[in-house]
Amino acid sequence: MASVPQADLQAERKALYRRMDKQNLAPLWEVLHALIPNQPETPCKPALWRYREARPYLMEAGKLITAREAVRRVLILENPGMRGKSCITQSLYAGLQLILPGEVAPSHRHAQSALRFIVEGSGAYTAVDGERTTMHPGDFIITPSWTWHDHGNPGNEPVVWLDGLDIPIVQALAAQFQEPHEQEVQPVSRSEGAAAARFGNGLKPLGAASPFGRTSPVFNYPYARSRESLAGLAQDSDPDPCHGWKMQFVNPLTGGHAMPTIGAFIQLLPKGFAGQAVRATDGTVYSVVEGRGTVTVNGETFDFEPRDTFVVPSWMPCALAAQDETVLFSFSDRPVQEALGLWREQRG
Repeated sequence: MASVPQADLQAERKALYRRMDKQNLAPLWEVLHALIPNQPETPCKPALWRYREARPYLMEAGKLITAREAVRRVLILENPGMRGKSCITQSLYAGLQLILPGEVAPSHRHAQSALRFIVEGSGAYTAVDGERTTMHPGDFIITPSWTWHDHGNPGNEPVVWLDGLDIPIVQALAAQFQEPHEQEVQPVSRSEGAAAARFGNGLKPLGAASPFGRTSPVFNYPYARSRESLAGLAQDSDPDPCHGWKMQFVNPLTGGHAMPTIGAFIQLLPKGFAGQAVRATDGTVYSVVEGRGTVTVNGETFDFEPRDTFVVPSWMPCALAAQDETVLFSFSDRPVQEALGLWREQRG
Protein backbone atom coordinates (compact mmCIF):
# COMPACT_ATOMS: atom_id res chain seq x y z
CA MET A 1 0.00 0.00 0.00
CA ALA A 2 1.45 3.33 -1.05
CA SER A 3 2.08 5.80 1.73
CA VAL A 4 0.18 9.08 1.76
CA PRO A 5 2.46 12.02 0.82
CA GLN A 6 3.36 14.09 3.86
CA ALA A 7 1.80 17.28 2.49
CA ASP A 8 -1.47 15.47 1.80
CA LEU A 9 -1.38 13.87 5.25
CA GLN A 10 -0.97 17.23 6.97
CA ALA A 11 -3.82 18.70 4.92
CA GLU A 12 -6.10 15.79 5.82
CA ARG A 13 -5.27 16.17 9.50
CA LYS A 14 -6.08 19.86 9.46
CA ALA A 15 -9.34 19.14 7.69
CA LEU A 16 -10.18 16.57 10.34
CA TYR A 17 -9.39 19.03 13.13
CA ARG A 18 -11.62 21.67 11.54
CA ARG A 19 -14.56 19.27 11.38
CA MET A 20 -13.97 18.10 14.96
CA ASP A 21 -13.73 21.65 16.21
CA LYS A 22 -17.39 22.28 15.35
CA GLN A 23 -18.29 19.59 17.90
CA ASN A 24 -16.01 21.08 20.59
CA LEU A 25 -13.47 18.29 20.12
CA ALA A 26 -9.70 18.64 19.92
CA PRO A 27 -6.80 16.20 19.32
CA LEU A 28 -4.82 15.45 22.47
CA TRP A 29 -1.75 14.43 20.51
CA GLU A 30 -1.24 18.00 19.34
CA VAL A 31 -0.93 19.34 22.92
CA LEU A 32 0.10 16.31 24.99
CA HIS A 33 3.69 17.37 25.66
CA ALA A 34 2.59 20.85 26.75
CA LEU A 35 -0.07 19.42 29.07
CA ILE A 36 2.21 16.82 30.66
CA PRO A 37 5.82 18.12 30.52
CA ASN A 38 8.80 16.15 31.78
CA GLN A 39 9.17 18.51 34.76
CA PRO A 40 7.36 21.58 36.13
CA GLU A 41 7.03 24.49 33.75
CA THR A 42 5.81 27.88 34.90
CA PRO A 43 5.50 31.34 33.38
CA CYS A 44 6.42 32.75 36.83
CA LYS A 45 9.78 34.44 37.07
CA PRO A 46 12.02 34.98 40.08
CA ALA A 47 11.64 38.56 41.28
CA LEU A 48 12.30 40.87 44.21
CA TRP A 49 10.29 43.89 45.31
CA ARG A 50 12.33 46.43 47.27
CA TYR A 51 10.23 47.87 50.06
CA ARG A 52 12.07 51.19 50.01
CA GLU A 53 10.99 51.55 46.36
CA ALA A 54 7.40 50.34 46.82
CA ARG A 55 6.67 52.30 50.00
CA PRO A 56 6.49 55.79 48.39
CA TYR A 57 3.83 54.55 45.95
CA LEU A 58 1.85 53.05 48.81
CA MET A 59 2.00 56.27 50.82
CA GLU A 60 1.02 58.34 47.78
CA ALA A 61 -1.96 56.03 47.28
CA GLY A 62 -2.83 56.70 50.92
CA LYS A 63 -3.27 60.38 50.04
CA LEU A 64 -5.37 59.70 46.95
CA ILE A 65 -7.79 56.99 48.08
CA THR A 66 -9.13 56.15 51.51
CA ALA A 67 -9.26 52.66 52.97
CA ARG A 68 -13.06 52.95 52.98
CA GLU A 69 -13.16 53.82 49.26
CA ALA A 70 -10.68 51.14 48.29
CA VAL A 71 -12.18 48.52 50.64
CA ARG A 72 -8.61 47.25 50.79
CA ARG A 73 -5.81 49.68 49.85
CA VAL A 74 -3.27 47.25 48.42
CA LEU A 75 -0.48 47.31 45.87
CA ILE A 76 -0.48 43.90 44.15
CA LEU A 77 2.92 42.26 43.76
CA GLU A 78 2.49 41.03 40.20
CA ASN A 79 4.90 38.41 38.98
CA PRO A 80 6.78 39.89 36.00
CA GLY A 81 6.07 36.74 33.99
CA MET A 82 2.31 36.98 34.62
CA ARG A 83 1.48 40.70 34.48
CA GLY A 84 -2.21 41.46 34.58
CA LYS A 85 -3.03 38.16 36.31
CA SER A 86 -3.00 39.63 39.85
CA CYS A 87 -0.80 36.84 41.18
CA ILE A 88 2.74 36.31 42.45
CA THR A 89 2.80 32.59 41.58
CA GLN A 90 0.33 30.54 39.55
CA SER A 91 -1.52 29.61 42.74
CA LEU A 92 -1.02 32.57 45.10
CA TYR A 93 -1.73 36.27 45.35
CA ALA A 94 0.39 38.76 47.31
CA GLY A 95 0.14 42.48 47.99
CA LEU A 96 1.23 45.24 50.35
CA GLN A 97 -1.66 46.76 52.30
CA LEU A 98 -1.64 50.15 54.03
CA ILE A 99 -3.89 51.44 56.78
CA LEU A 100 -3.35 54.96 58.07
CA PRO A 101 -4.08 56.31 61.57
CA GLY A 102 -7.81 56.71 62.16
CA GLU A 103 -8.83 54.54 59.20
CA VAL A 104 -11.02 51.45 59.01
CA ALA A 105 -10.96 48.86 56.21
CA PRO A 106 -14.63 47.75 56.21
CA SER A 107 -15.77 44.33 57.31
CA HIS A 108 -16.47 41.61 54.77
CA ARG A 109 -15.92 37.91 54.25
CA HIS A 110 -14.92 35.73 51.32
CA ALA A 111 -14.22 32.13 50.42
CA GLN A 112 -10.53 32.85 49.93
CA SER A 113 -8.19 32.30 52.89
CA ALA A 114 -5.77 35.09 53.75
CA LEU A 115 -2.66 35.69 55.80
CA ARG A 116 -1.19 38.98 56.97
CA PHE A 117 2.50 39.37 57.73
CA ILE A 118 3.17 42.70 59.41
CA VAL A 119 5.97 44.64 57.70
CA GLU A 120 5.91 48.11 59.24
CA GLY A 121 4.23 49.88 62.15
CA SER A 122 2.29 48.91 65.26
CA GLY A 123 -1.04 49.73 66.82
CA ALA A 124 -3.45 48.67 64.09
CA TYR A 125 -5.72 45.67 64.55
CA THR A 126 -7.45 43.03 62.53
CA ALA A 127 -10.72 41.50 63.71
CA VAL A 128 -11.76 37.94 62.88
CA ASP A 129 -15.27 36.72 63.69
CA GLY A 130 -15.72 38.93 66.74
CA GLU A 131 -12.16 38.98 68.14
CA ARG A 132 -9.53 41.65 67.57
CA THR A 133 -5.78 41.22 67.64
CA THR A 134 -3.23 44.03 67.67
CA MET A 135 -0.59 44.01 64.94
CA HIS A 136 3.17 44.18 65.53
CA PRO A 137 6.01 43.82 62.99
CA GLY A 138 6.76 40.19 62.22
CA ASP A 139 3.39 38.88 63.42
CA PHE A 140 1.75 36.19 61.26
CA ILE A 141 -2.03 36.66 61.29
CA ILE A 142 -4.63 34.43 59.63
CA THR A 143 -8.02 35.29 58.19
CA PRO A 144 -9.75 31.92 57.70
CA SER A 145 -12.07 31.30 54.77
CA TRP A 146 -15.56 32.80 55.11
CA THR A 147 -14.88 34.68 58.36
CA TRP A 148 -15.90 38.27 58.92
CA HIS A 149 -12.85 40.50 59.10
CA ASP A 150 -12.05 44.19 59.21
CA HIS A 151 -8.94 46.22 59.96
CA GLY A 152 -8.57 49.45 61.90
CA ASN A 153 -5.80 51.77 62.99
CA PRO A 154 -6.46 53.65 66.25
CA GLY A 155 -2.72 54.28 66.58
CA ASN A 156 -0.59 57.18 65.39
CA GLU A 157 1.57 55.63 62.65
CA PRO A 158 0.97 53.96 59.28
CA VAL A 159 0.84 50.17 59.36
CA VAL A 160 1.76 48.04 56.36
CA TRP A 161 1.48 44.29 55.96
CA LEU A 162 2.04 41.68 53.30
CA ASP A 163 -1.19 39.98 52.23
CA GLY A 164 -1.09 36.39 50.98
CA LEU A 165 -4.24 34.78 49.60
CA ASP A 166 -5.18 31.60 47.73
CA ILE A 167 -7.20 33.61 45.17
CA PRO A 168 -5.90 31.72 42.07
CA ILE A 169 -6.63 28.34 43.70
CA VAL A 170 -10.20 29.29 44.58
CA GLN A 171 -10.62 30.89 41.16
CA ALA A 172 -9.43 27.72 39.40
CA LEU A 173 -12.08 25.77 41.32
CA ALA A 174 -14.79 28.38 40.56
CA ALA A 175 -15.65 28.49 44.27
CA GLN A 176 -15.46 32.27 44.83
CA PHE A 177 -17.90 33.96 47.20
CA GLN A 178 -17.77 37.39 48.86
CA GLU A 179 -20.16 39.26 51.13
CA PRO A 180 -19.96 42.70 52.78
CA HIS A 181 -20.94 42.99 56.44
CA GLU A 182 -24.01 45.07 57.24
CA GLN A 183 -21.79 47.14 59.57
CA GLU A 184 -18.50 48.77 58.64
CA VAL A 185 -16.91 47.45 61.86
CA GLN A 186 -18.11 44.07 63.06
CA PRO A 187 -19.21 43.75 66.69
CA VAL A 188 -16.52 42.53 69.10
CA SER A 189 -17.78 39.55 71.09
CA ARG A 190 -14.58 38.16 72.67
CA SER A 191 -11.67 39.71 74.51
CA GLU A 192 -8.37 40.15 72.71
CA GLY A 193 -6.20 37.07 73.14
CA ALA A 194 -9.13 34.72 73.70
CA ALA A 195 -8.18 32.40 70.84
CA ALA A 196 -4.58 32.11 72.02
CA ALA A 197 -5.68 31.47 75.60
CA ARG A 198 -8.02 28.67 74.55
CA PHE A 199 -5.81 26.96 72.00
CA GLY A 200 -2.30 28.45 72.01
CA ASN A 201 -0.75 27.24 75.25
CA GLY A 202 -0.66 23.50 74.66
CA LEU A 203 -4.22 23.30 76.00
CA LYS A 204 -7.74 23.20 74.58
CA PRO A 205 -11.19 23.25 76.16
CA LEU A 206 -12.66 19.78 76.64
CA GLY A 207 -14.86 18.84 73.73
CA ALA A 208 -13.73 21.88 71.74
CA ALA A 209 -14.15 21.86 67.98
CA SER A 210 -12.14 24.10 65.69
CA PRO A 211 -14.08 27.32 65.08
CA PHE A 212 -12.52 27.73 61.63
CA GLY A 213 -12.72 24.20 60.22
CA ARG A 214 -9.32 23.01 58.99
CA THR A 215 -7.70 26.39 59.70
CA SER A 216 -5.86 26.99 62.97
CA PRO A 217 -8.06 28.33 65.79
CA VAL A 218 -5.12 30.57 66.75
CA PHE A 219 -5.13 33.41 64.23
CA ASN A 220 -2.20 35.48 65.51
CA TYR A 221 1.30 34.00 65.85
CA PRO A 222 3.32 36.83 67.47
CA TYR A 223 6.81 37.42 66.15
CA ALA A 224 8.32 37.55 69.64
CA ARG A 225 7.38 33.91 70.19
CA SER A 226 8.48 32.84 66.72
CA ARG A 227 11.85 34.50 67.20
CA GLU A 228 12.27 32.84 70.58
CA SER A 229 11.54 29.43 69.05
CA LEU A 230 14.11 29.99 66.30
CA ALA A 231 16.73 31.01 68.86
CA GLY A 232 16.05 27.88 70.89
CA LEU A 233 16.29 25.66 67.84
CA ALA A 234 19.57 27.29 66.81
CA GLN A 235 21.04 26.83 70.28
CA ASP A 236 20.68 23.07 70.23
CA SER A 237 21.10 22.03 66.59
CA ASP A 238 23.17 22.68 63.50
CA PRO A 239 21.60 24.61 60.62
CA ASP A 240 20.20 22.72 57.66
CA PRO A 241 22.64 23.20 54.74
CA CYS A 242 19.85 24.59 52.53
CA HIS A 243 17.36 26.22 54.88
CA GLY A 244 19.28 27.16 58.02
CA TRP A 245 16.92 26.73 60.96
CA LYS A 246 13.42 26.58 59.48
CA MET A 247 10.11 26.05 61.27
CA GLN A 248 6.52 25.56 60.11
CA PHE A 249 3.55 27.36 61.63
CA VAL A 250 1.09 24.70 62.77
CA ASN A 251 -2.55 24.21 63.69
CA PRO A 252 -2.36 23.24 67.39
CA LEU A 253 -5.40 20.98 67.08
CA THR A 254 -3.96 18.87 64.27
CA GLY A 255 -0.20 19.46 64.21
CA GLY A 256 -0.54 20.11 60.47
CA HIS A 257 -0.29 23.32 58.49
CA ALA A 258 -1.95 26.37 60.03
CA MET A 259 -4.01 26.88 56.87
CA PRO A 260 -5.40 24.21 54.51
CA THR A 261 -4.25 25.89 51.29
CA ILE A 262 -1.27 28.02 52.36
CA GLY A 263 1.76 26.81 54.27
CA ALA A 264 3.64 29.39 56.36
CA PHE A 265 7.23 29.12 57.57
CA ILE A 266 9.89 31.12 59.37
CA GLN A 267 13.64 30.52 59.23
CA LEU A 268 16.86 31.80 60.71
CA LEU A 269 20.11 32.03 58.75
CA PRO A 270 23.32 32.56 60.73
CA LYS A 271 25.67 35.36 59.79
CA GLY A 272 27.85 34.24 56.90
CA PHE A 273 25.49 31.41 55.90
CA ALA A 274 26.08 30.15 52.35
CA GLY A 275 23.24 27.77 51.60
CA GLN A 276 23.28 24.87 49.21
CA ALA A 277 20.89 24.99 46.26
CA VAL A 278 17.48 23.38 46.66
CA ARG A 279 14.36 23.32 44.53
CA ALA A 280 10.79 22.35 45.30
CA THR A 281 7.48 22.19 43.49
CA ASP A 282 5.84 24.84 45.68
CA GLY A 283 6.56 28.34 44.40
CA THR A 284 7.39 30.32 47.54
CA VAL A 285 7.00 33.97 48.58
CA TYR A 286 9.52 35.36 51.12
CA SER A 287 9.40 38.45 53.33
CA VAL A 288 12.65 39.61 54.91
CA VAL A 289 12.20 40.29 58.63
CA GLU A 290 15.79 40.84 59.76
CA GLY A 291 19.20 40.89 58.13
CA ARG A 292 20.72 41.25 54.70
CA GLY A 293 21.87 38.73 52.15
CA THR A 294 21.32 37.32 48.70
CA VAL A 295 19.08 34.77 47.02
CA THR A 296 20.17 33.10 43.80
CA VAL A 297 17.27 31.65 41.80
CA ASN A 298 17.91 29.74 38.59
CA GLY A 299 21.24 31.55 38.22
CA GLU A 300 19.86 35.05 38.89
CA THR A 301 21.01 36.76 42.11
CA PHE A 302 19.06 39.34 44.12
CA ASP A 303 20.29 41.33 47.13
CA PHE A 304 17.73 41.64 49.91
CA GLU A 305 17.28 43.78 53.02
CA PRO A 306 14.61 44.04 55.73
CA ARG A 307 11.00 44.40 54.50
CA ASP A 308 11.81 43.28 50.94
CA THR A 309 9.71 40.58 49.30
CA PHE A 310 10.95 37.99 46.80
CA VAL A 311 9.51 34.98 45.03
CA VAL A 312 11.07 31.65 44.09
CA PRO A 313 9.02 29.94 41.34
CA SER A 314 8.29 26.22 41.26
CA TRP A 315 11.22 23.86 40.63
CA MET A 316 13.82 26.59 40.19
CA PRO A 317 17.08 26.05 42.13
CA CYS A 318 17.38 28.48 45.01
CA ALA A 319 20.39 29.23 47.22
CA LEU A 320 20.23 31.61 50.19
CA ALA A 321 23.20 33.49 51.64
CA ALA A 322 23.23 35.74 54.70
CA GLN A 323 25.51 38.71 55.20
CA ASP A 324 24.04 39.27 58.68
CA GLU A 325 21.98 37.05 60.94
CA THR A 326 18.77 36.87 58.94
CA VAL A 327 15.14 35.92 59.54
CA LEU A 328 12.82 35.12 56.63
CA PHE A 329 9.07 34.52 56.67
CA SER A 330 7.67 32.56 53.74
CA PHE A 331 4.47 31.05 52.41
CA SER A 332 3.53 28.67 49.61
CA ASP A 333 0.83 26.27 48.41
CA ARG A 334 2.61 23.28 49.98
CA PRO A 335 -0.45 22.03 51.96
CA VAL A 336 -2.41 21.57 48.73
CA GLN A 337 0.47 19.80 47.03
CA GLU A 338 1.06 17.53 50.02
CA ALA A 339 -2.64 16.66 50.25
CA LEU A 340 -2.57 15.63 46.58
CA GLY A 341 0.74 13.76 46.88
CA LEU A 342 2.46 16.16 44.49
CA TRP A 343 5.00 18.03 46.63
CA ARG A 344 8.63 17.26 45.84
CA GLU A 345 11.99 18.72 46.90
CA GLN A 346 15.41 18.15 45.36
CA ARG A 347 18.72 19.24 46.86
CA GLY A 348 21.98 19.91 45.12
